[in-house]
Amino acid sequence: MLTQKQKELLLFIHSRLQEEGVPPSFDEMKEALDLKSKSGIHRLITALEERGFIRRLPHRARALEVIKLPESSGEPARRPGLSVIEGNRLKPAALSFAPSQNIDSRTVSVPVMGRIAAGVPISAIQHHSHDIACPPDLLTGGEHFALEVKGDSMIEAGIHDGDIVIIRRCDSAENGDIVVALVEGEEATLKRLRKRGGAIALEAANPNYETRIFGPDQVDVQGRLVGLMRRY
Repeated sequence: MLTQKQKELLLFIHSRLQEEGVPPSFDEMKEALDLKSKSGIHRLITALEERGFIRRLPHRARALEVIKLPESSGEPARRPGLSVIEGNRLKPAALSFAPSQNIDSRTVSVPVMGRIAAGVPISAIQHHSHDIACPPDLLTGGEHFALEVKGDSMIEAGIHDGDIVIIRRCDSAENGDIVVALVEGEEATLKRLRKRGGAIALEAANPNYETRIFGPDQVDVQGRLVGLMRRY
């Protein structure tokens, strides 16, 4: 699946290739998508390439080839009862949901707000799809929500594809916490947060994924991991 920005960029590149025979420059892409920096375009291009929608041709400047469009992407069907995050944005500090509620003395109802990427970041929305019952000892006080994990970048931290993570709503975290991070107001990911001087590093727990470094104004913490539930 593609985020809204990834779709917009893919269609813009395709349109320019159809009209002029050459892809747009990074500056033209940045202006077309109203992004602040070309680094955002680089991340979108990388995500499209990893998903098999475009190909960068070697040894040629500005050489991009569109392999497929979203309509022919052949994405897997959605799993029943799980919200697939697609297209809309989660604004910083805008996550809103019903508070956790006691179901009985043994469980607490926690809202499931969609899917989070443990891998290449995906778009995030504030969408309450359903509730799950959690043991009270998973919760640490305050507001909580749940997200389904997509990807394997946190596998060495014991977080697998398809797991449900329980997140305590907060806008700050300690060094080394696993957090839901919103990058440049567009894409959400589950990563370990490290503070490096004036920068913020989002670390994967899988050697196949690189650590990504951002300025402090590029990352908004949406919550901190406090528990995990797994289906067998």
